[in-house]
Amino acid sequence: MTPDTTEPLYTRDIDPGPITSRRVALVGYGNHGRSHALCLRDSGVSQIRIALRAGSASRAKAEADGFEVVTVAEAAAWADVIALLAADEAHRQIWTQDILPHRKPGQALIVCHGFSVHYGMIEAPADADIILAAAKGPGGAVRQEFLKGRGLIGFWAVHQDASGQARALALAYLAAIGSGNVGIFPTTFREETVSDLFGEQVVLVGGMVALAKASFTRLTAAGVSERMAYIDCVHELKYLADLIQERGIAGMYEAISDTAEFGAREIEDAIAGPELLTVFDGAMEAIESGSFARKWVERYESGDRLQAERARDRALPIEAAGAELRSRLGTATK
Repeated sequence: MTPDTTEPLYTRDIDPGPITSRRVALVGYGNHGRSHALCLRDSGVSQIRIALRAGSASRAKAEADGFEVVTVAEAAAWADVIALLAADEAHRQIWTQDILPHRKPGQALIVCHGFSVHYGMIEAPADADIILAAAKGPGGAVRQEFLKGRGLIGFWAVHQDASGQARALALAYLAAIGSGNVGIFPTTFREETVSDLFGEQVVLVGGMVALAKASFTRLTAAGVSERMAYIDCVHELKYLADLIQERGIAGMYEAISDTAEFGAREIEDAIAGPELLTVFDGAMEAIESGSFARKWVERYESGDRLQAERARDRALPIEAAGAELRSRLGTATK
């Protein structure tokens, strides 16, 4: 393997010119869009416009932050670089309806997740650079870490290099949003997409929430108060996650009590059995085949956008216990 595939790059290694010299439009002003726009501006990108669909609730926020807000079609006709930072499931509609018919020739497209390109929901013309610039973490954390003089680990990939400068643009963009402070690595659209979807489905969100809900239910069935069950099964997750981030899994085990470690290792072995691997295999098959992506995008485009699931969660006892605890802690710390 070459050094380029194994060693991180940092801001000192990267020419900012490919992004600071361009007219950049960011589509979307949620967690990713706002964080990226503010960081890009602070890093010297002087020509930025925020592209939003008519009636977007984010318009007031973007204007209050000092950005010019335009339609997506107007942005497509103006920008040298389009950063498509709206929700992945909306990319197909935005690309086909608002960007492709109006785009400036030679315009580069940047996405922060590989989803829509990997699954063929964006089919770009031959004159477009198609770039992945992924800061690995929640969108809001991009800005939070940038303001601390740090950043989120960055990964870049090039799907199509029409200009011959796609790599340089990807690196400059990631450096401008802070990833150059901690390290930028190469990846592929497939790798980033599969890893991102699998990680959030089976561990970071789906797996964690399933364990939290089931353990809360079992504890309360055993007569434990909802407050205590919530603290031990949900509230303390943050502290363990912080330990793992700082020290790794082995370091986390070394930092907790021997009693906790002994019991946890026995349960870990019991959980990580054939049944769990079957669930993982099913998730991976759906991700690799594209069936998960097709199912989700079709549901989104039909107008069914998880409203029922969100309402069901809000009615759960675990949510009431968490709200009650947070209200108590908030009062205590004022």
